[in-house]
Amino acid sequence: MDIFLLIIGVIFCLIGIVGSFLPILPGPIASWFGLLILHFTSYVSFSFWFLTITFLIAFLISVIDYLIPIIGVQKLGGSNGGQIGATIGLLLGLFILGPIGLIFGPFLGALTGEIIAKKTVSNSILPALGSLIGVLAGTVLKTIITVIFLIYFLYSALSSL
Repeated sequence: MDIFLLIIGVIFCLIGIVGSFLPILPGPIASWFGLLILHFTSYVSFSFWFLTITFLIAFLISVIDYLIPIIGVQKLGGSNGGQIGATIGLLLGLFILGPIGLIFGPFLGALTGEIIAKKTVSNSILPALGSLIGVLAGTVLKTIITVIFLIYFLYSALSSL
């Protein structure tokens, strides 16, 4: 049974890494489930606090990932229209275009929101780039966390065998 749980745990960690790039999968949460599954083997027993803290990290990274594009718009001079546009673009892009929509949806949404808010196209590009930078920063952040979880999983599992 332990070997089965190890395999399932590794699969969850790998799904987490893939989920860092595909918005359909919750990357950090999936990787955390890999750690949780490892906890249920006879090889490794994590403390309650370790599991709680790693879950909170995974959850916060997942939430922050959705906020970073909006903050990027705001920091680069975007209006409320650009922030709302980035949010709508994120959601529509995700459901209409899938992973590519997650990258370009916030950009196009912020650009459209800024234009609707009476800005010129040239003044709307910088806040829209802020949303794109935010999406890329969120992806990097999720990837770092999921890779750390995978490394910790493998280190814990292999050192216990």
